[in-house]
Amino acid sequence: MSAIKSISGKAPWLANEQLQVLLAALSVGGESARVVGGAVRNTLLGQPVSDIDIATTCLPEETLRRAEDAGFRAVPTGIAHGTITVVAKGSPYEVTTLRADVETDGRHAEVAFGKDWQVDAERRDFTINALYVEADGTIVDLVGGLADIESQTLRFIGDPEQRIREDYLRILRFFRFFAWYGKGRPETEGLKACARLKGGLSRLSAERVWSELKKLLSAPDPSRALLWMRQAGVLTAVLPETEKWGIDAIHGLVQTEQALGWEADPLLRLASMVPPNTERLAELAVRLKLSNQERDRLAAFAATVPPHPEISETGFAKRLYRSDVQGMRDRLRLALASARNDAASDDAAMFRAGNLSRLLDYLKDYERPKFPLSGGDLVTAGLSKGPDVGKVQRALEDEWIESGFSLERDELLARIPHHAGKA
Repeated sequence: MSAIKSISGKAPWLANEQLQVLLAALSVGGESARVVGGAVRNTLLGQPVSDIDIATTCLPEETLRRAEDAGFRAVPTGIAHGTITVVAKGSPYEVTTLRADVETDGRHAEVAFGKDWQVDAERRDFTINALYVEADGTIVDLVGGLADIESQTLRFIGDPEQRIREDYLRILRFFRFFAWYGKGRPETEGLKACARLKGGLSRLSAERVWSELKKLLSAPDPSRALLWMRQAGVLTAVLPETEKWGIDAIHGLVQTEQALGWEADPLLRLASMVPPNTERLAELAVRLKLSNQERDRLAAFAATVPPHPEISETGFAKRLYRSDVQGMRDRLRLALASARNDAASDDAAMFRAGNLSRLLDYLKDYERPKFPLSGGDLVTAGLSKGPDVGKVQRALEDEWIESGFSLERDELLARIPHHAGKA
C-alpha cells in the first residue's frame, strides 16, 4: 500500500488561483470536481505537467453555467461526451462529467453521465492514468494506481481484453505509456492481450496510429517498448516496413542522442527503423497520412546517398550543393550512431565516427552558395531565348561547382561562348 497521500506543496500548478476558483465553482451544491490523469501522474513521477484535466459530477450544461458565472470562458468542445473546455487567463482546462461506457465499437463509445467516482475510474485505460487529486492536494486512488506509479508498472484497469475491445487504440497507448513511464518488462497479461487483439488495430484511423507512434518515438528511450511491440507482432501490424529491416539501430541512436545532446527526433528514429527505399517510404507516408513536411523529409532521406566518411571538405561542399541538407543530416546522424555503436570493439568504426562528426560539424553552419548567373544574364550576353539557355546555364553551373565555387561572375560570363558552341 502506498504511503503517498497528497501532492500538496509538490504541484505548483495546483496552487494556481484560477484553477482553485474553477474547482471551487464546480464543488458546491452537492457536486464535486477533481483534477485527473496526466497532471497527477506526472507530478508523482517528477515529470513536467502540460495539460490539466478535470473530472466533475456536474452535468455538461451545469459545468458551462458555473464556469461562466465564475468569470471564465467556456466552450462546448465535446459536450456530447461531457467535455467542456474552460479558458482561464489563456490557460485551457478540459472539464469532463463523470461517465460510464454504455456501448463501444472498438474506437468510439456511447456514454452515460453519472456521479460515481469508482465507475468513472474503472472505465479508464491504465491505473496510473486514473488517479484523482482534490483541490487541497489529497490523492484519490480507486484502482491501485499509486502502487503502480511507485513500481513504474503499466497496468490495464480490470480485464485487459475488455479494455482493449472498448478501444483498440489502447494497444498502442499501452506501448507508448510503457516507453514513457514503464520499467523492466511490460505487465504480462496486458502484453498478451495486446498480442491477441492486434488485428483490431486495422479499425483505427491512420491519423490516430501515427499520432500514437510519434508520441512513442518521442520518449527519452523508446527502444524497450519497440522491442516488446515487435515481440507481440504489434509493430509489424502498424509498420510492416520494419519487419525485415529491424529496430536494432534504435538503441545506438538513443545512446548517441544522449551523449551528444541531440533532441529526441521521432522522424529520425522512424528513419532508422525503415529501409531507405523511396517507393516504400512514399507508400508509408500515404498509409499513415504523414504531413507534407514529414513525407518530404522521409523522401529526402531515402534519396540522399551518404558520402564516404573520409571525403574532403571541398568534396563534401560539392555534394551538398545538389543534395537535400536535411536528408544529408539524417543520413550522417544515423551513420554516426551506427559507427559509435560499433566503436567499442572496432577501431575502424571509431575512426569512421570521427570523420562523420567532422561532416556533421560542417553542416551546422552550412549555407548553400548562390550561383552568380541567371538565365537573363545569358540572354543579355547574346544567347537567344530557348532551351539552349538552360543547357548553357547548367554547364556553367557544373563548371562553377567543380571549381569549388571559386569562379567569379566575370569568369563565368567569359565562358559562355565556349559552352554556347557545344549547345
